[in-house]
Amino acid sequence: MQNNLYMRLKKYVYIKPPQAITVRDVAFLTGPEELVSSCNQIIVQHQTKAADKIRVIEALTIIQIIQQYFPNVDIQLLGPNQCIIHKSKKKQTSKLMLVLLVWLLLFIGSAMAIMNFHYDVSMQSVQQRLHYLITGEEAEFPLWLQIPYSIGLGLGMVLFFNYLFKKRLNDEPSPMEIEMYKYQQDIDQYVQYYENPLNQKSNDKS
Repeated sequence: MQNNLYMRLKKYVYIKPPQAITVRDVAFLTGPEELVSSCNQIIVQHQTKAADKIRVIEALTIIQIIQQYFPNVDIQLLGPNQCIIHKSKKKQTSKLMLVLLVWLLLFIGSAMAIMNFHYDVSMQSVQQRLHYLITGEEAEFPLWLQIPYSIGLGLGMVLFFNYLFKKRLNDEPSPMEIEMYKYQQDIDQYVQYYENPLNQKSNDKS
């Protein structure tokens, strides 16, 4: 009797070497309960300390390994065809001096960018002209315009990035998170092709 087994690979996993990588680590299975329990224990690879930081496991490889133990199982693949395995690193405590240095560089860089922008567009003269058009009086420093403008500039950046310190303002992703997601997608596509053993074999033959 042929049993049906449905498999969906995880997009990426973090494994701490040395560790035996089982089907449970890299895929979700559904089907007969006893069959799923047995297949989840099958070892796919051994992650050693000398292994690459990033490795790719093909769904075809996992199917072949499972069918060595259960030749009568019909495996239906759902979702992605590869699983990216990252070697997990030990968590390092952040160094205070390094954090302060990075913060200082970002602060100076952003301040210079804002000041150069305002200098290029002659923001002070624009505010002086606006003050004259509204009040009919000339003022070198129209603070009633400059102070709200400065506060609004900071609040606008907070609303744009959707974060106030560690607190998210709403459930929508920020533009930075979207760009980081796109960047991670590009990295995953690159790794799935160039770190895939099957692709390496085909390139060697050609």
